Amino acid sequence: MSKKVRVRFAPSPTGGLHLGGVRTVLYNYLFAKQHGGDFIVRIEDTDQNRFVVGAEDYIFETLEWAGLEPDESVKHGGSYGPYRQSERKDIYLKYAEELVKKGQAYYAFDSPGDLEKMRMHYRTDQNPAPQYDHTIRMKMKNSLTLPESTVKEYLKNEKPVIRVKMPEQEHIILHDMIRGEVNFDCSLVDDKVLLKADGMPTYHLAVVVDDYLMKISHAFRGEEWLSSAPVHIHIWKHLFGLENMPEWAHFPLILGPNGKLSKRDAAKYGFPVFAMNWTDPRTNEFTEGFKEKGFIPAGFINMLALLGWNDGSEQEIFSKEELIEKFSMGRVHSGGAHFDYEKAKWFNHEWIKRSPAETLRPDLSILFENRGINVSDKVKFNRIIDLVKDRCTFLTDFIYQSMFFFYTPEEYELETIKPKWNEQKTQFFTQLLRNWETTDNWISSILENNFQTTAVANQLKPGEVLLPLRIMLVGGKYGPGVFEIASALGREETLLRIEKALPEFGK
Repeated sequence: MSKKVRVRFAPSPTGGLHLGGVRTVLYNYLFAKQHGGDFIVRIEDTDQNRFVVGAEDYIFETLEWAGLEPDESVKHGGSYGPYRQSERKDIYLKYAEELVKKGQAYYAFDSPGDLEKMRMHYRTDQNPAPQYDHTIRMKMKNSLTLPESTVKEYLKNEKPVIRVKMPEQEHIILHDMIRGEVNFDCSLVDDKVLLKADGMPTYHLAVVVDDYLMKISHAFRGEEWLSSAPVHIHIWKHLFGLENMPEWAHFPLILGPNGKLSKRDAAKYGFPVFAMNWTDPRTNEFTEGFKEKGFIPAGFINMLALLGWNDGSEQEIFSKEELIEKFSMGRVHSGGAHFDYEKAKWFNHEWIKRSPAETLRPDLSILFENRGINVSDKVKFNRIIDLVKDRCTFLTDFIYQSMFFFYTPEEYELETIKPKWNEQKTQFFTQLLRNWETTDNWISSILENNFQTTAVANQLKPGEVLLPLRIMLVGGKYGPGVFEIASALGREETLLRIEKALPEFGK
């Protein structure tokens, strides 16, 4: 690539960050890092009516958690700021007026009442929602229909909107890196507002101007913006020339059970669709996030990467470094990708198993301490994490899977044990206590060997007393290898638990 790669993610601070938004971040990030480029986050807050307090901070917290932090942004600085569109308001007017001078945009003075009358008057069964387009514009109150003197007078006393003037008989071709050549009939595209009466640009103008000024080389976004592409290409052509336009790619939708993955799916089917917990301050509506569900970043981005892309092989587990190396826009699917929550859980489980305890410990420490469990002994806690992580799908599973390391059982699962209990087994555990009291090295292999020798000496098969030992130490029929448990608990705690539980087995 001859020019430096510069890509951007441009969210509106209107709520939580949906799975599709994070995937857009991920693909932008991977592409930039693969080509030694820059990843920029630009906050598109031109629609102040939809602005939600806290949403901008939430976006950056999400990217930090996922390990997808930008090179340039409101928080990270950079040479092409401001990175918040509301702080760039004064930039856009001259570009909108330049389009007016070139005959590619016009002033529109229609009141809300005028627009409502238009929609009512021109509505038909074939066209139930008339748009302000080439068939309507010459019937409205704008600088195309009014005398020049009237327009000048209006401009003195009113603040009009500026609308793009889409050509009537023209086709615009988009060369999409995923979809190939996409042909748009401009006669089907309405005259979008570019600059609102309050001087704030709409997305259609701001995205083009900002991409030009920030030297964006590639514009990647969701396919919901594909229908707006002819407007943006038209603006590029007449403001900056098509040779300066970035390359485009429109990502497919992420699909749920009944169409586009939505918050409604989350509520109905019980899985998250936002990256992190989000509570809408306007409605107090809560939406659960993948982070709080117990996903780890490695599993989360691995799952996301394969929602619409593969490297052409059967490989499914990719580290972030491998994704940077192997990602290619040419292998992003053009069709929608179905979200499978069971598969998402599988990715997370696989990454928890692969992750060193030292990597998992910081987040797990918070979970445990919030439950009042002291995990200040890092060496011990790391060992416990390594013992139980193969059994954990979520980080939250570690609580249940390792609680017995921190609390002596108060109850025991004895339903299947008691009918087979006898004095011979009581004698076995009494002798095991004496043997383990004097064992030199408290390690699992020596404990296991001693256990088996003691069982044979008491004319028992080791399997007959292995489950009772587990229940004495854990309280139930779960957990990692029982001798690993004993080794991690330590001599004193192990012997105390056997002594405490043994009378319950013989009742």
